[in-house]
Amino acid sequence: MADAPKSLAAYGWLSIAAAVSTIALKSYAYWLTGSVGLLSDALESVINLLAAVIMVAVLSISARPPDATHAYGHEKIEYFSSGAEGVMILLAAFSIGFSAWDRLWHPQALQQLDLGIAISVFASLINLAVARILIRVGRNRQSITLEADGKHLMTDVWTTVGILVGIALISVGNRFEASLSLAKSLGMTGWEILDPLLAIGVALHIVWAGLQLIRRTVSGLLDAALPADEVRAIVAVLEQYVASHAIAYHALRTRYAGARRFMSVHVLVPGQWSVQQGHDLLEDIERRIMDNLDNIDIDTHLEPIEDLASWEHK
Repeated sequence: MADAPKSLAAYGWLSIAAAVSTIALKSYAYWLTGSVGLLSDALESVINLLAAVIMVAVLSISARPPDATHAYGHEKIEYFSSGAEGVMILLAAFSIGFSAWDRLWHPQALQQLDLGIAISVFASLINLAVARILIRVGRNRQSITLEADGKHLMTDVWTTVGILVGIALISVGNRFEASLSLAKSLGMTGWEILDPLLAIGVALHIVWAGLQLIRRTVSGLLDAALPADEVRAIVAVLEQYVASHAIAYHALRTRYAGARRFMSVHVLVPGQWSVQQGHDLLEDIERRIMDNLDNIDIDTHLEPIEDLASWEHK
């Protein structure tokens, strides 16, 4: 079970390489243009690098097998990584918003926009490619750490999308610059006012992404139940045995920790059954559930169906 998480660390190094590359590219783009929109790109990449370093460390720890002091494994540490990424995303958003608000009231002329935008777009294409890889692998392996880092990188992509939208609006806005009364009142051109406004819009989008990530982290730390479709798959298996073996079940509980799933259930069988019969039934039920859900730890408890005390949740 530890092999799969170990292989995930390679994706962490991929994220680090992407972050270092984009920091250099986007910082140069900001230096060329002075655009606060491009500054938001550069700040996001710095946060991405810190998050990627944390991710590599966390994936190495989560790969450790269960031991005497951590009988259920170490996968839950992934939630600390995803939570940290969520907080860093929010910090980046607030930093972008603050810089944009300051630039809105203290405008500066923008220089070499074409070259700066081209560099920023190239850097964000790197992020797009890496983000898609991380999100896909994270979902396939049920690694919230990888998925969180991928979504974090996607905030960079959205930043660039905002800038590209700004360029399109500039080409139209410059034709009607006389109608931009707000820009004129602030002593700004159409582009100069769009630059901080778009950066503020991007910051708001990033806040939403960060809050969603923190919500998922809290859900995992609080041992939330498995997704509804997975619980239905478990119930479907149990109901098949209820119909075919005259048994019952109750006290079904599920949770997840990183890539691992956990469930427990009380299975009630006729009291005259032998221990071997009951054991064989539980083994069969567990095998069927494992056929439907990968990487799941199952704890079953056998009880006599005739005993009223068996129906009490413990």
